[in-house]
Amino acid sequence: MKLYNTETKIKSEFVPIDPNNITVYVCGPTVWNHAHIGNYRPPVVFDVLVRVLRSQFPKVTYARNITDIDDKINAAAEKEGVEISVISERYTEFYHQGLEALGVLPTDVEPKVTEHVSEIHQEIQSLIDSGHAYVADGHVLFDVPSYPGYGELSKRDPEELIAGARVDVASYKKNDGDFVLWKPSSDDQPGWDSPWGRGRPGWHIECTAMAAAHLGDTIDIHGGGHDLVFPHHENERAQSTCSHGAKFVNYWMHNGFVNVNKEKMSKSIGNVLLVRDLLEHADGEAIRYVLLSAHYRAPLDWTDDALQQANASLDRFYGALRKMADVEVPSDIGDRKPAAFVDAMLDDLNVPQALAELFVLAKEANTCESKQRLVEIKAAMLQCGEWLGLLQQDPEQWFAGDSNADDTEQIDALIAERHQAKADKNWARADEIRDILAEKKVIVEDGANGTTWRIER
Repeated sequence: MKLYNTETKIKSEFVPIDPNNITVYVCGPTVWNHAHIGNYRPPVVFDVLVRVLRSQFPKVTYARNITDIDDKINAAAEKEGVEISVISERYTEFYHQGLEALGVLPTDVEPKVTEHVSEIHQEIQSLIDSGHAYVADGHVLFDVPSYPGYGELSKRDPEELIAGARVDVASYKKNDGDFVLWKPSSDDQPGWDSPWGRGRPGWHIECTAMAAAHLGDTIDIHGGGHDLVFPHHENERAQSTCSHGAKFVNYWMHNGFVNVNKEKMSKSIGNVLLVRDLLEHADGEAIRYVLLSAHYRAPLDWTDDALQQANASLDRFYGALRKMADVEVPSDIGDRKPAAFVDAMLDDLNVPQALAELFVLAKEANTCESKQRLVEIKAAMLQCGEWLGLLQQDPEQWFAGDSNADDTEQIDALIAERHQAKADKNWARADEIRDILAEKKVIVEDGANGTTWRIER
């Protein structure tokens, strides 16, 4: 398996620290509001990565954190007059609902910042003791010049990084680029007692502490969105290396941004797409398909017809599976994924190429007459789907859309009546039934193998 490493800017063979336990850490959300579509690209991308890794190695320990203490959470809690846990738990639940709808499997570990304050204290004290952090005016700050490797992840000179970023200029800082590890809390702000006074952690130290607590000092893969390369991951890398005296991450992986109609999502523009809103009129699998339709490292442009294209593609896949409904796949059939599909997925998760191979299978399924080959094709499609997190529904469920059991029974009855009307050459009634179905957004398709139907999306 080959992976592109943001730090080296090279795609190279993945060599794990321990082949018997691959460690993966991905930065999760700050749960202060509903997550937008861009927030869901990392969990979908790295869900695919972990699925593939689990097929190649005996064990993968996958952690994705929840940031449940943050100034935005504090502000939201103050506005509502509630504890911060009310806000964080509410939006964590909404986030989980979105993950489930998009077919994202649960992680092995989901650490929360508020449950790791003691570990954060230990990390900060280690940095102070080693001369990489200092206490000033109730704050603890990381001394950036103390770490010569600062800037190597983002491949920019530290002075340029500081000039191009929003940094808090404060009189208590030794250097403008020094960043906060611990900051004081006022009486009306959430806080914890510490050796440096009552306060709360800085953002960057949180992930350092949680990753070390659950995965060790050095981890195989650290992932997240491209916007986290600097300052978050640069700062994580500096902290962890200086605290533990060991390389923090062997492979840094970052997914590209999600734009909307070629524009960056922005509240001022009014083009922020919330997943909970998209799910009101779209199947979660179609949203997942769109998020996987471009290579993970490339920007993804969410267009007005993106979901329509995704639905059409999934219709082709599920249509092929529906035609093979009577084909039984033995449980001991073994791996039937095409070599070209596997090669694409092992080549830095080239999902677009892998999807192209899935289309080849679907096309063959529609024309193949060999029963034995159909068994292999169906097995291959389902196994490819498992890696991608697609094709996880029964085909009839997919085509029925949001129809409930009563709706499905009524539609089936109307189609049966239409079939009888055509047999009786009662064309007027057959056309009338077709119009009734059309009003229900039911598309009827007559073929050599009988009549099928699907809900128009």
